[in-house]
This record gives sequence, structure tokens and C-alpha cells, in this order.
Amino acid sequence: MIKKLIDVYKKTYETSENPRIFFSPGRVNLIGEYTDISGGHVLPCALKIGTYVAAQKRDDQLINLYSINIDERGVESVTLSDSYDLSGSWTDYPKGVLQIFADEGHMPSSGLNLCFYGNIPNSSGLSSSASLELAMSVVLNSLFEFGLSPVEMVKYSQRAENNFVGVQCGIMDQFIIGMGRENHAILLDTSTLDFQYAPVELGDYALVVTNSNKKRGLADSKYNERVAQCKSALEAVNTIRVTESLGSLSADEFERVAHAIVDRVELKRARHAVYENQRTLKAAKALEEGRLVDFGLLMNESHRSLKEDFEVTGHELDTLVELSQAFDGVIGSRMTGAGFGGCTVTLIKKDKIKQFIDEIGTAYESAVGYKADFYPVAIGDGAKEICIGE
Repeated sequence: MIKKLIDVYKKTYETSENPRIFFSPGRVNLIGEYTDISGGHVLPCALKIGTYVAAQKRDDQLINLYSINIDERGVESVTLSDSYDLSGSWTDYPKGVLQIFADEGHMPSSGLNLCFYGNIPNSSGLSSSASLELAMSVVLNSLFEFGLSPVEMVKYSQRAENNFVGVQCGIMDQFIIGMGRENHAILLDTSTLDFQYAPVELGDYALVVTNSNKKRGLADSKYNERVAQCKSALEAVNTIRVTESLGSLSADEFERVAHAIVDRVELKRARHAVYENQRTLKAAKALEEGRLVDFGLLMNESHRSLKEDFEVTGHELDTLVELSQAFDGVIGSRMTGAGFGGCTVTLIKKDKIKQFIDEIGTAYESAVGYKADFYPVAIGDGAKEICIGE
């Protein structure tokens, strides 16, 4: 992987010098979906698949961006500036990071040659966009020695997606990608950014991510609509009780104020936000205590809520989850990510994985008309420099 990246970098930029190499992971959220937009808790982990970057400073002010994955687009070049324009391509994510760095007074002193390679399926819900953002942040911070902390880079990357790309994502994706630790999840309070590492010790079980291959663009989906609905529900609650966020409410507290939310759709959205937060806290404790069956049941409950109250699943994800939950050896399965397509995450006996892939793959293709892709995943570290070219 790294050798290929270096070889392509040298060929693309016609140089014999070795670039510096960086890696930024994808992520899977074990439980706690859409709670980050309501100030609740999430329980994600970083993956050992992600975005690789070869990078080198230039002697001029040109920023060159090239992706091995999208070779047909060639090299896109922009001039180092304090203002960048959206182009509607993958380069909006690194350009957004450049924009936020410039806004914060961290202007690179020279241009860059950049070569990207990612092995996260696009539009799968495994955060290829946040992975790109953190990759760019770590490159800039390392090459130009800005001295930013990991949390500062996390915040800059989230702002790039919110303010430049225009997707009102919460902070979960960037946080786990920037702060991940091998074989650990992070229990993150998204309202305070207080967090703790949670060892993921699955014993005879393993995680399998399944890509439904139902493509969806996050910015084009109903993601921003859900953000607005939760905001409106919170405003309704605040007419009778001052509440900082839906995630700060216990289940009992929510039931006492739920009547203030007159709009029935907004009530459903709020109910998911509150109860998913409670499920996430229970799931973290179950994981800590090794109660994997209880953890799996909470995953199943999470998917049900995402289907019925938050309405972000769809036929493909529901089909995958229903097939998975019925499979012998599976103790939990749910959609992960923003929904409307994308991936599921399943907790399954290790010795059943091959049979699971064969049987669920066949049944899913029969039900929806095209194939799913299966990825047994390992939990890795957050974004970092991994190698200096040899």
C-alpha cells in the first residue's frame, strides 16, 4: 500500500525525493446514532481502513491535489490563499481544511504536492469525508509545525465540513478519527467533549461492516433536515423548561416535557435522540462488563429507533439488519452512519463470518437486486504520520 502510494506520488510529481506519509482512519459507530447533533453520547471506534496521504512542500504557492482513486480527474491545483471556492469534488474537503487553517491564522508558508489513496468505500457511512479532513489537518500541522493539539485539529476539521462544505455534521466523526486508539472505542459526551477510552474485548466475537451499496450523498440527503427537526423540538421543550440539549435529558425528564413538542414528527425525532443517548450509556457499561449479549440487544434496539422514530434507514439497510439479526451467531446488528443507504455493523461469532457473508450476501442480492460488500474490521489508531519514505 505505502510503496504504491510513494511510487505513484513520484511519478505524478516527477520527483525522486521521498514524500512523508500520513494515515487517517475511517470510523464505525458502535451505537449512539444522531445523538451528536443533540449533545448526547456516542460510542465510535477508528478502523484500520482509511485515507493515506503522501505529501511534500513545494517552493512556490501552488497546492496540488491528486487522488489515486479518482485518477481520471488528474491533478487539481489551487493557489495558496485565504479564500477557496467549492468545486463540487472530493477536493472540497482538503480545501475546506486549508480555509479553516487560514481563518485561524495558520497559513502554510509554501505550496504542497499531495497524493491521496483511500480504501473506505465512498458514501458508505464510514466517514470517508472526515477521514480526508483529518488527513489534511495532520499533514498541515506536521509539515508546517503549527503545534496544534489533536482536539484542535478535530475542531478545525468539523468546521471545514460545516462552514465550507455545508454539511451540518456533529463532531463525532472527526473526534474518533483524530483521537482513536487501537482496540478501543471512545465514549464521548458531544456536548462537553469529555471522553473516556473503552477497551473493546470481543473474545469469540468480531465486528463485520456490511456496505449496502445503496449510494447516498450526505449533503443531498435529509441529514440537514433531521438537524433542523431536533433543533425545533428542543426549542419547543425550552418553552416549558430551560434545556441545553436533548442529550441532557433523562428518559423520565423527557416524558415530562414531551407534550410541549406539538409536531408529531419532531416528537419522534426527539424521542430517538433522548432514548438513543440512554442506550449508548448502557451499551458502554455492558461492553466494560463484558456483557456482549446485552450490548447486542441494545444495538438491535438502536436500529429499531432509527427506523421507526428517526426514519433514516430505508429498504436496503432494513433488509440487511433483518437478515443479520436472524442469522445464527449474530447477537446484534444495526445501521451505522447517517443512513439513507451506507453500512450496517454486526456483532457476530468469529467462526460464523464466512457463512454469514455467503448466506446474507445471497439473500440480500435476491431481495434488493444487487450485491452487498462485507468487511470484517479491526479497530486502529487515530490520524497520524506513519512513515517517512524509505
